[in-house]
Amino acid sequence: MMPISEQILGLIKAYLDDCSSIDKVSGPKSDAEAHLNSSAESIKASRGRPLFFKYVGSGRGQGPYVELEDGSVKLDLINGIGIHVLGHSHPKILEKTVQASLSDAVMQGNLQPNKEYRDILAKLTEISSRYSKLKHAWLCPSGAMANENALKMCRQKTNGARMVISFNNAFAGRTTMMAELTDNDSYRQGLPRYNDVLRIPFYDAKNPKSSEDSLAAFKEHVEKHRGDICAFMFEPMQGEGGYRVAPREFFVPMLEICKKEGIPVFLDEVQTFCRTGQFFAFETLCLAEYVDVVSVAKTLQNGATFYTEDFNPKPGLISGTFAGSTVALAAGLQVLEELDEGYMGPEGKIQKIHKSFTGMLNELNDTTCKGMINEVEGLGLMVAFTPFDGSKEKMLELVKRLFHNGVIGFGCGSGPYRMRFLLPAILNDDHISEIKSILEKTLLEMGG
Repeated sequence: MMPISEQILGLIKAYLDDCSSIDKVSGPKSDAEAHLNSSAESIKASRGRPLFFKYVGSGRGQGPYVELEDGSVKLDLINGIGIHVLGHSHPKILEKTVQASLSDAVMQGNLQPNKEYRDILAKLTEISSRYSKLKHAWLCPSGAMANENALKMCRQKTNGARMVISFNNAFAGRTTMMAELTDNDSYRQGLPRYNDVLRIPFYDAKNPKSSEDSLAAFKEHVEKHRGDICAFMFEPMQGEGGYRVAPREFFVPMLEICKKEGIPVFLDEVQTFCRTGQFFAFETLCLAEYVDVVSVAKTLQNGATFYTEDFNPKPGLISGTFAGSTVALAAGLQVLEELDEGYMGPEGKIQKIHKSFTGMLNELNDTTCKGMINEVEGLGLMVAFTPFDGSKEKMLELVKRLFHNGVIGFGCGSGPYRMRFLLPAILNDDHISEIKSILEKTLLEMGG
């Protein structure tokens, strides 16, 4: 009988051969459109709310391309809001996940882990301890839960201090507490307000006094709530807040105050993890010396909270039945190992993709799409721009038209509203050229 490992490789080869024709954007097949419509309606009926896109995947894809149930093929530049950093049907991830699916346990927990739990924790802590004091990590199934665990560690460390300093336009997740930390009223309609969050303005490159204003607000909060601040929590690059970036010099004065006052520094890297040209954005921004607790998820296929020895929580504070599925843990480890080979650093693949993609956007704005692509910004695989006048209507129209024309992106920000992309790390020049053609066509349709 053929060994299981050989059977797995044969199965994957057959699957990849079947997906080999998914190599360019194409429209729906007439005989399959009804199937997608039916699936979308079924989802709408079951959850009581329609899909944002009429998107139900067929389960087939290749690289940056994904096939939908109607047979259409799209360029996926949002990656499930950041999950599929290596695109679709990556051969090595397929191999690891098929092997893991044959495990005795579908889900693993913090009480009864298997080797996948052990191996991914070892890799995570090896990565985190390269340039920081983050010695330990705790696994959980989602980014929101990673944030909850991090916040509990900070509150325990500060003897039950309640207040959190955070930026305007922050996004932290959708649990009750994370909705409080998220600066978006529409995400907490009907929820009570606990008033645990102290807001300060984020960096504004257009305001010469931006750093001064933020520091003044920070100092005012510290002075007023000294002894009752459990954390300075922030995204090193804002995600839903508009893909806004701040220089290291903006953060350092506030972080120095945290060090002096004993305020824990908690970085939310759920979206930035693996995307900025280093594994952590705090490395990209050279802030490693200040961090106490860091949360990650998305590209990891799981959630995790990193912490220093000083923040190692007392037994009972964090646990959870689910640490993650066996398949997710195996896939997350393979993502980390793959990205650790040539993707990171100033000359790594991520920075090359960033340079090519942002260069393409700026070229369009300088030529055929002048005035339609403004404020190109981001780090690494996170790129955004303000379309037209930055109105919500224009942003939504662009998102929907791009999807129809074959490119999946999403919106972010508010006043201005922005178009964002979470680029897969396997993009090449041919892919970017195809994206350019579709984006140009779509913008000209809107601007004409």
